[in-house]
Amino acid sequence: HVQLVESGGGSVQAGGSLRLSCVVSGYSYSRYSMGWFRQAPGKEHEGVATIDSAGTTRYADSVKGRFTISQDAAKNTLYLQMNSLKPEDTGVYYCAVADGAVASMRSIWYNYWGQGTQVTVS
Repeated sequence: HVQLVESGGGSVQAGGSLRLSCVVSGYSYSRYSMGWFRQAPGKEHEGVATIDSAGTTRYADSVKGRFTISQDAAKNTLYLQMNSLKPEDTGVYYCAVADGAVASMRSIWYNYWGQGTQVTVS
């Protein structure tokens, strides 16, 4: 049974930073992709950043240079360091895992999802 549990969300002023964490349990494939997605009120689900088991990372244009995705395999944890936050970064952030190396940031390819953590930038 795969479980993903996010933490680290909160409220921050514009220009501030947050670090999201996602602990993954019950997943055993050696080839995978992991990602962060977000959804703002009234907007579609958006891929923010992904990383695969080879370490290849991808970022949405809107967060390049500000967000950094990383993973600690020993801790089964995915991170998203968010700097220079903007009000448009507000939303619920979800972590997700896909079986295999997914060369896409579309959520349809991701099989397992966390419950989400709220990020509010004012």
